[in-house]
Amino acid sequence: QGLFLRLFYPCLARAGATEPLWVPRPEYCGGLADVALGRRWCSALLGMAIGSCTVPVSWNGPLKPRSSGYPLIIFSHGLGAFRTLYSSICTELASWGFVVAALEHRDHSAATTYFCPAEAGPEEWIPFQRVPQGQKEFYFRNKQVHQRAQECVRALRLFQGMAGGRAAPSILPQDWDLSVLKDNLDLTKVAVMGHSFGGVTAVLALVKEPSFRCAVALDAWMFPLENLLYPEVPSPVLFINTEKFQTPESVAKMRRLSSRNSQTRIVTVLGAVHEQQTDFAFLPGKIFSLIFGRRGTLEPHRALAITSQAALAFLQRHLKLQEQFGQWDELLEGIGDSVALDVPLGRSHL
Repeated sequence: QGLFLRLFYPCLARAGATEPLWVPRPEYCGGLADVALGRRWCSALLGMAIGSCTVPVSWNGPLKPRSSGYPLIIFSHGLGAFRTLYSSICTELASWGFVVAALEHRDHSAATTYFCPAEAGPEEWIPFQRVPQGQKEFYFRNKQVHQRAQECVRALRLFQGMAGGRAAPSILPQDWDLSVLKDNLDLTKVAVMGHSFGGVTAVLALVKEPSFRCAVALDAWMFPLENLLYPEVPSPVLFINTEKFQTPESVAKMRRLSSRNSQTRIVTVLGAVHEQQTDFAFLPGKIFSLIFGRRGTLEPHRALAITSQAALAFLQRHLKLQEQFGQWDELLEGIGDSVALDVPLGRSHL
C-alpha cells in the first residue's frame, strides 16, 4: 500500500553536492539483464559497465522555495524499467520549474523493485514477471495498467495530503524532509506523464482522476487499454511518438482520442527510436547496442530537446502556466501529422 518514487525538483545551488547513482542498487542490474538480455548472469558485467554512472543533479539538495507553488508531474515508467531510467527528461522538466515524481510500479512490470514491510525486517523484492503461459497477454497487461494508474492516483493523494499538512514519512534513510513541499506545490496544476507502458498508464490515469489536467504520453503502448474506456478520457493528451515503434493499430487508437478531444495532439519524431525517450540513449554506443541492438539517426540531446520542449508547450497551455513555453507552440500544430522537428536545446540544469 505504500509508494516508491524518485523526486526531481528545482533546488538551490550548493558547492560539493553529491550526485546520486543512476542505477541505485546492484539488484536492478540483475533485473535489467534478465529483461533486456534474457541473461541474468550478465548482471555483473552490466553492473561494471553502468553501475557507477551518476545523475548530474544535487542529491537531497535544498528545495528552491516558490511562493506560487510548483506544478506537479506524476511520471510512469515503461515495461521492464524502473524509477531512475528517465532522469534526463525528469531533470529537464524540473529545471524549468516542475516537481516530478517518478514512480516505481509494484505490478511486476518493473525490471525489479522492492518494498519494506510495516514491521521491522528486510525488504522484500518484487521481480519482473512475463505473461504466464496459457494466459492472454491483454488480460494480464490490462490488470497491470489499472494497478499502475491507481498508483499514479495514490501518488497524487500523497502530495495532496502533504499540502494539507498530513505527515508523509519516508522509511528510507535520508535527510530530506518531504514536508518542505507543503507550501511549494500548486495542486491545481497537475499532469501525468509516462513512456511506453507508462504512456498508456498516463491516459488511463486521466479516467481515474479528474485532478489530472492533461497527460503527456511518450511512445505510448496502447494495447493494454480496453476500448470501452476511450470515450471516458476527459482531458487532452499529447502523444510524442518515435518513428519505428508504433503500429497502425496503436496510432488508430490515438486518433480515436484526438477525434473526441480537439486539444489532443499526435506528433512523430523522425529519426528517433523507442529507447531514445529513456536515459539509455545517452549510453556509449557499444553498451547501447549490446542492450538494444540499434540506435536512431537523431542525436540523443536533440531528441531530448524536441520531447521536452513539445511537452512544455503542451503543459503551459493546459496547466495555464505563466512561463513563456508558448514560444514552442508550433511543435503542437498538425494533429496526427508525422513531422521532423529541429529546435534549439533547452536548459539542462536544476
